[in-house]
Amino acid sequence: MGTSTMKLFTGLIFCSLVLGVSSQWYSFIGEAARGAWDMYRAYSDMREANYKNSDKYFHARGNYDAAQRGPGGVWAAKVISDAREHSQRVTDLFKYGDSGHGVEDSKADQAANEWGRSGKDPNHFRPPGLPDKY
Repeated sequence: MGTSTMKLFTGLIFCSLVLGVSSQWYSFIGEAARGAWDMYRAYSDMREANYKNSDKYFHARGNYDAAQRGPGGVWAAKVISDAREHSQRVTDLFKYGDSGHGVEDSKADQAANEWGRSGKDPNHFRPPGLPDKY
């Protein structure tokens, strides 16, 4: 009788741990999905605004909004920012010298990304005259 009670107790603890871990994963995945949506929204706004010198603001804003979602959002923002950065390096091979390309711009983009992910105010990068809609 004591052995079966111990097995039941051990089984309940194991199931509780498994369910707790899986619920954390669901939370992380949800945060990541919402964070990815925040990044997409900031990128879409940047394209729509088409405002000179505003890209750093939109990078910072997207990363900031995603990071506010939690660890999953921070992870999604980093993955998306890094992927965008790597794709820009490829396009730099064909458009070297154009505005918005090159090593200096890449470093500035990454600084804005990290600024936003760290929870700092993205308005630090907001250019004067950018419409309030953004």
